[in-house]
Amino acid sequence: MANDKTEKATPKKREDARKKGQVARSVDINGAAVLLASILALNAFGPKIMEQCKLAMVQVIDLMKTPQVVDQKGIGTLFMLVGQHVALAAAPIMLICLVAGFVASAAQVGLKPMPGAIKPEFKKLNPASGFKNLFNPQHFAVETFKNVAKTVAVGAITALAVFPKLDEFAALVGTPPADIIPEIAHLVMMIATRAAMAYLALAALDFAWQKHKHEKSLKMDKEEIKQEFKQQELPAEIKSQQRRRAMEMSRSRMMEAVPSADVIVTNPSHYAVALKYESGTSAPIVVAKGVDIIAAKIREAAKDAGVMIVPDPPLARTLYANVDVGRQIPEDLFHAVAQLLAYVYRVAGLRSAA
Repeated sequence: MANDKTEKATPKKREDARKKGQVARSVDINGAAVLLASILALNAFGPKIMEQCKLAMVQVIDLMKTPQVVDQKGIGTLFMLVGQHVALAAAPIMLICLVAGFVASAAQVGLKPMPGAIKPEFKKLNPASGFKNLFNPQHFAVETFKNVAKTVAVGAITALAVFPKLDEFAALVGTPPADIIPEIAHLVMMIATRAAMAYLALAALDFAWQKHKHEKSLKMDKEEIKQEFKQQELPAEIKSQQRRRAMEMSRSRMMEAVPSADVIVTNPSHYAVALKYESGTSAPIVVAKGVDIIAAKIREAAKDAGVMIVPDPPLARTLYANVDVGRQIPEDLFHAVAQLLAYVYRVAGLRSAA
């Protein structure tokens, strides 16, 4: 079925996906923007930070001259003093990084709110799905390439910056710390700036890849586009009638398909999903599904037809929530459904033998 989706997504499909929080977004863009912003902030506020640290050190040493610093009140004063100076030193950098992260996100997805993005989805917490996505061959290959590219870029930049200056560093042996620290700080900031620029370039490539994946996931088949176009042309009352009629017809066809199913997966009382596997197809198909009253009708039709009913609450809820009627089950459910069907066929074989 996925191969039939060859058409670009319509504006309505894009808007609906956006409302659900489905947008092209690269986490690396945010990371690179924050890193670059922090380096620029350190360049701008570095001297002031050093002054704050110096002032904190002087005041701490001054407080430690007096014996009362060792009591509870004195220690509290000491920590408050140090915390105040650290906060004053770090506040501008933290604020700049926060703004950079916000701007990077807004540049990718826009400023329009996405209510669906903050809506909790418990299926995302499923460890099995998480491991499946983590070890997906395509995902694993892309992530490995990205990590290797980052490592190689940072290593090459560091080597190109350090090796030409090895003789200069050797000549700095014996130089007072006050003179050598600025040299080291300048080198570190130069390496960090170049690494951040390289990271930003890799992040731009990652964003292009994420956009390609997003566009591919939004593709539609011609029938979906035709149905969407029809819906946009009609008044709301007629649309409602059509939806109701289509739902009734779909439900009728669905109930007629229940006797041909191989197994009914149940909650066991609230959900019911009918699965059918045909030789030559790549995966089982959901031929019927329902909740509460419809689930009861599916179970009743299955009993009349002698179709096996197997309680499996997690699988039933997952199939109901993620697979439409007439669609094949997703790849991450292959293993669970295969085990279920194997059990059904084994029981059916034992019954036949008896």
